[in-house]
Amino acid sequence: MDPSAARALALSRELREGDAPALRRRRGIVGLTLCAAGAMGLMSLYQMGVIEHVPEPGLPKVDSDRVNASAQAYEHFSTPDAVLGFGSYAATMTLAAMGGADRARTRPWIPLALAAKVGFDVVQATRLTVSEWRSFRAFCFWCLTATAATFATVPLVVPEARAAWRQLAGTGFDVAAHHPR
Repeated sequence: MDPSAARALALSRELREGDAPALRRRRGIVGLTLCAAGAMGLMSLYQMGVIEHVPEPGLPKVDSDRVNASAQAYEHFSTPDAVLGFGSYAATMTLAAMGGADRARTRPWIPLALAAKVGFDVVQATRLTVSEWRSFRAFCFWCLTATAATFATVPLVVPEARAAWRQLAGTGFDVAAHHPR
């Protein structure tokens, strides 16, 4: 068997069957991010006219249709914002899925990139939630669902990012200064 095929097969088995704490946390990140992406997918269907109404519970101060049909939801890149959000969450899932259980040691840039991406996701989710309230005095239920899932990924990302940071610091790479010591 080709060595790269053997490595890919080993990675397949490790990601699916491995029981390392880092893998369990990464599976949680993928699951939560997939939940957020699913909410973006539903809103994308509405924003593109595939469905006529965003289903939601009848809660006070919740009006997903009004929020998702607003000019604000279409102003970036002439694209529905839920489509952009879906793509963004796909990138987060990719970073969570990338590499084996020991990637904090062997490829520390991946967990650090994931931590930075989750940080970006948290800032965006917060910004959009505040903007919904300021602009509409209402919230999008599915946006709140995505925001909650996004915030729930933070404690799952931190341990591996810390390990990656320590790995870089231990290799002679001055993490603070971004140059070799």
